[in-house]
Amino acid sequence: MSERARREAQGRRGESLAAWFLRLKGWRIVARRVKTPRGEIDLVARRGKVVAFVEVKWRQRDSDLDLALDDYRLRRVRAAVEAAAHRYAKPGDEVRIDAVLLAPGRFPRHMANALIA
Repeated sequence: MSERARREAQGRRGESLAAWFLRLKGWRIVARRVKTPRGEIDLVARRGKVVAFVEVKWRQRDSDLDLALDDYRLRRVRAAVEAAAHRYAKPGDEVRIDAVLLAPGRFPRHMANALIA
């Protein structure tokens, strides 16, 4: 398996784990891997009137998670959200960008409002 294929598979597993974790917290997953002309959104989740566009990051070491979200990545997610929000958010909904950070042997870390949408 190529390095790219291995990372792709690992990313999909991370997204599945993040979706499971969010469902346990009361979120409903309404979309996965939303592709837009401006980028990809890993998960779209809803709880009540809150729609969260979720960036999922998986790293082999917990210490690497602190560097997983930088301004460049958050700008790309924001651009993708701006292109897709109208598909998932209704008038009066709160729209936000969250992140779920994952590493082996660590409890998932959910960051609400990782970037205000």
